[in-house]
Amino acid sequence: MNKNDIKLEKLTLKDLPELRKVGRKTYSDAFSSQNSKENMRSYLDAAFSNEKLACELNEEQSTFYFAKYEGETIGYLKVNFGSAQTDLKDSDAMELERIYIVENFQGRGIGKKLLANVIEIAQEKELNYLWLGVWKKNKKAIEFYEREGFIIFDSHSFVMGDEVQSDALMKLTL
Repeated sequence: MNKNDIKLEKLTLKDLPELRKVGRKTYSDAFSSQNSKENMRSYLDAAFSNEKLACELNEEQSTFYFAKYEGETIGYLKVNFGSAQTDLKDSDAMELERIYIVENFQGRGIGKKLLANVIEIAQEKELNYLWLGVWKKNKKAIEFYEREGFIIFDSHSFVMGDEVQSDALMKLTL
């Protein structure tokens, strides 16, 4: 697989069924083993409902992209600007809210390639920094972002069903 053959495609409402499918699958694959079935089901049903995704897709200051390889969706990402950001709402920043790779495409440098695309989007908009939240128990992701130059600057709570979890907030100065 040549990483240069991976293309980002901006999503519209017509992509909602595929986004729902890919989103539920990648999130479940990433976190099911560390959360109860009940909490996972509750979260997936709320976060990936047709109504919630339609609202997110219609948000003018948010953009979803599919990562495509030879026409196949191998991941997706979501970025937020301005008031659509979940925490900071800084007009000089962009939030990377979601970045997920389909399980059998992980470990091939695709996350690094997608992150480079995200950084490029932020630089084209002449923003000062990029930020994201990552579950504190997801050491592999935290280490990846640190290797890419992100630093932890804060934390926030994240509700997974009936459990309150903690995310590290990380940022990259551009």
